[in-house]
Amino acid sequence: MADKGLKMKEFVSAFDLQILNRGADFDDAVLSITDVNRPGLQFMGFFDYFDPRRLQVIGKAEVTYLKGLTTQERKKEFDDLFLYDIPALVIARNLDCFPECLQSAQEHERTLLRTAETTVDFTAHTIEFLNRKLAPTIGRHGVLLDIYGEGVMITGDSGVGKSETAIELIMRGHRLVADDSVDIQRVSNQLYGASPEMIRHYIELRGIGVIDVRQLFGMRAIKTEAQIDLVVHLEPWDSKKIYDRLGIEDHYTEILDLQVPCVTIPVRPGRNLASIVEVAAMNNRLRRFGFNAAEELVRRVDEQASRGGPV
Repeated sequence: MADKGLKMKEFVSAFDLQILNRGADFDDAVLSITDVNRPGLQFMGFFDYFDPRRLQVIGKAEVTYLKGLTTQERKKEFDDLFLYDIPALVIARNLDCFPECLQSAQEHERTLLRTAETTVDFTAHTIEFLNRKLAPTIGRHGVLLDIYGEGVMITGDSGVGKSETAIELIMRGHRLVADDSVDIQRVSNQLYGASPEMIRHYIELRGIGVIDVRQLFGMRAIKTEAQIDLVVHLEPWDSKKIYDRLGIEDHYTEILDLQVPCVTIPVRPGRNLASIVEVAAMNNRLRRFGFNAAEELVRRVDEQASRGGPV
């Protein structure tokens, strides 16, 4: 799993923020957590529960309070805040910057920024942006497709038929997200998969070589990202192994500490893997909405047996 951080200068560029003062660490400062803080309590002198790693944002409420202070009191409030190694202070709503704020930022060499967004909008957009940028990420070998709106990741040993199955699914109208390598992010309690940019839209087919799915099948055949709803594991058929024929038990695989539904499909000549994967995707959706065909069959059998009829 990669440790992630977003450089402050990249954040400033992404949000088109106005730089009022460039801090000494502007080029090296990193946002490492998704939380932001409105330092209203800090302006009241409360620093007992204060995380300086958070981006600091002030808006109309804080500015209105600060206007009621004397020049010396405002200077002290900003000095107390800038004593901490905060990544930056952002002034929302394009509000005027207090001279004491700019002076203190310059003295302590802290980054001071301004945005035209309201405090609430900027905070919400920042948290959403950082949640994606700082999300835990892992790479997995496999193929990810969007099948009837379900994100299905096909895994298995090299040569088992993952890419060939993916091509047939694409020809049936489904969309490719990634082949060979899937970059997986955990955002809150959801997993999202995408392709590394270098190999995006490409599939390797043994005997043919590398093909560009977007050029060959058009834009309808690709998708940049998909939520991972199901893992389909392909493995060579083992006659000594007992495979699940009813599907009563739910099976899961763990990715980034989240449990993802998983089915294992044995591969042997004559099996139409694309059709089986399609059915697996649709069945997974039904289960998520509360319908389990195996449980329904067992219920019917039990009812028939309770009535004394033939099973």
